[in-house]
Amino acid sequence: MELRKDFTYSLVVPTSMGVRITPKDGQPVYSSDTFFMHATSAESNVASISSYLGLPVKVLTTFVKDSPIAAFIKNDLASRRMQFEGKEVLQGGPWGYRHQFNIADSGFGSRGPRVQNDRAGEVGRTLNVKDFDLERIFGKEGVQILHLSGLIAALSPETGIFCLELAKAAKKYGTRISFDLNYRASFWKDREDELRRIFTEIASITDILEGNEEDFQLCLGIEGPEAGGKDIASKIENFKAMINRVKKAFPHASVYATTLRQVIDTNNHLWGAIMLEGENWHVAEPREIHVLDRIGGGDGFVGGLLYGILKGWEPEKWIQFGWASGALATTFLTDYAQPADEGQIWSIWQGNARVKR
Repeated sequence: MELRKDFTYSLVVPTSMGVRITPKDGQPVYSSDTFFMHATSAESNVASISSYLGLPVKVLTTFVKDSPIAAFIKNDLASRRMQFEGKEVLQGGPWGYRHQFNIADSGFGSRGPRVQNDRAGEVGRTLNVKDFDLERIFGKEGVQILHLSGLIAALSPETGIFCLELAKAAKKYGTRISFDLNYRASFWKDREDELRRIFTEIASITDILEGNEEDFQLCLGIEGPEAGGKDIASKIENFKAMINRVKKAFPHASVYATTLRQVIDTNNHLWGAIMLEGENWHVAEPREIHVLDRIGGGDGFVGGLLYGILKGWEPEKWIQFGWASGALATTFLTDYAQPADEGQIWSIWQGNARVKR
């Protein structure tokens, strides 16, 4: 895939930042009194693979002015070696704006994770294209890949327009567009026609299109994979047929990818992926991974896939690195992977968990 050679940022992600609080030791929320807090968003999770591995990354977001949670988020992004810019919005009193809270346990064994999103008054819903100089970002500074998420596109009517205008600006200046559909039923309730139009328009100019079977069906109206056997590996050909239908409906993209997951129990999954690059299929066959916390695994996959593209590797390495980055993310309590170096991720792909001294 040909990328811009004149650029300041390898990857730019628009996002709505929040925090997640998680009970210690895999315990449920209702029975816990001690919690671990970290900053989070699906889009910054994706960008973390590139930022930790040394590529220049920028986050476009918005903050609550003078909020200690905003300060916490800024410090976290800086620790991940990410640049960021965004409007400072006045809180407007105790019932005004704030950063979202994600309250989630990790689950354990036969007890699955439970997640509650508290997004009332979320400042990210105010994201507006007028608050950013798109000519400077995409024209003068230059960006290789813009990564968009359906979570932001569906957050509010304003953010849908925001993502669409970002995609158009990226297209104008030769920036490649990545779009992870990320369907959420609660976001789409009573807005199906509005969001289908926006998602379809963004997907029609996207270069790298990611999603799972539900995403493609509910965001874009693509027929899902036919039922197969109980084992996820037996369904790969059916997933390929679904991706072919996506390609027929949205032929502009040159890369289509989806992950494959079968949950054995909370801490043991079968993890795989398929990717269509041009006319070439690339498959990471499902194999067992051990999971500390599953949230962010899909984001890790997309982050690793984009990193491989940004590095100019051969396509078969894109999906391998993506698979291993997703597996790495599930070993962290943070929603995002924090790779030490490329070698750590390649060791996961190779199945080498020996001590490195």
